[in-house]
Amino acid sequence: MATQHQQVCKFLVPELVFGEGALAEAGYAARRLGARRAFVVTDDGVVEAGWPDLLAGYLRDVDLPFSRWSGLTPNPKDHEIAAGFEAYQASGCDVIIGLGGGSVIDAAKAIAVLSTNGGRILDYVGLDRVTRPIPPLLTIPTTAGTGSDVSQFCVITDTALNRKAVLVGRALVPDISITDPALLTTMPPWLAAATGLDALTHGIEAYVSRAASRLTDPHALQAVRLTGDNLERMVNSQTDEESRAAMAQASLSAGLAFTNAILGATHAMSHQVGGALDLPHGVVNAILLPHVIRFNATSDRYRPVAEALGIDTLGMDTDEIAYAVADDVRAMADRLDIPRGLGDLGVSEADLPGLARGTLDDVCLSTNPRDASLGDVTAIFAAAL
Repeated sequence: MATQHQQVCKFLVPELVFGEGALAEAGYAARRLGARRAFVVTDDGVVEAGWPDLLAGYLRDVDLPFSRWSGLTPNPKDHEIAAGFEAYQASGCDVIIGLGGGSVIDAAKAIAVLSTNGGRILDYVGLDRVTRPIPPLLTIPTTAGTGSDVSQFCVITDTALNRKAVLVGRALVPDISITDPALLTTMPPWLAAATGLDALTHGIEAYVSRAASRLTDPHALQAVRLTGDNLERMVNSQTDEESRAAMAQASLSAGLAFTNAILGATHAMSHQVGGALDLPHGVVNAILLPHVIRFNATSDRYRPVAEALGIDTLGMDTDEIAYAVADDVRAMADRLDIPRGLGDLGVSEADLPGLARGTLDDVCLSTNPRDASLGDVTAIFAAAL
């Protein structure tokens, strides 16, 4: 029987444009996609930062007309996607540009799905439910961590069930992703910390995933190493260009890893908490990740992760290595002022049964390195409370 790393594997990836000043390529990228009129999806925070105005200038440079829509809140809601789709239909646009953090880019994907597949966005929850190709999609992240700009994932809040609904499929991979580290300069420190810890979670979960492969492992470990070396520097100094560029690359590498290796229990659980209480995804991940690592401690895949974080593993057994990684992640979160427990975010013991049941339906749980029952997930939530 073939081992995990002997099996045939796939690797989905957009065209990538990376580097300081890369935003200037946006107009040319949209034209390469055949754009006659672009639909720019963004949000009020990104508008306030000034990036959509700068993008508009680059679109005008190539004589590309555009419409702009920004009717989004963090953790995009199903009804917001419906409103964005209506705006897209009325705009006469043929290419979609997502400019913002993960919420904005997920919304851009969701609007694209409805434009060719119809129905409601929740009709497409799950794996490969989107059957018709979406319009050309260009993504431009303004945060360093979500990886949505290169992934086959789209996460939307189901407001009826108060949980995050996950769409997965190759149709959701953007055509072109532009990463410009300069766009990270307007992140407030709390957001830089939260999204950076999201990148770390992506790297670790992708590396230990059951779907990890020779193609995803280098990207996953690079994301872990770059985040460990640079996240705190970037959070503490917005003028540190080196750490900013490194975190932009960490986010990109983590996205390339997890879109192909999928994720694990941390994300499956985090989706439930974020959907129920509308909380920052990266913060919830950072709280849950050490507890999930301890649950997964029998996996022998944590040694390279530990080494990427600079942990000396000499003489340690498998469980000790995993626990050392969990402790290191928590120590980093402490230094970045991330709450220690879900209770600090408003989660109560009464919430745990519903959160645990929802976790079992999340696609990310299927690639966790250890099977998790309802009781296991409930116990992890309780430990993280």
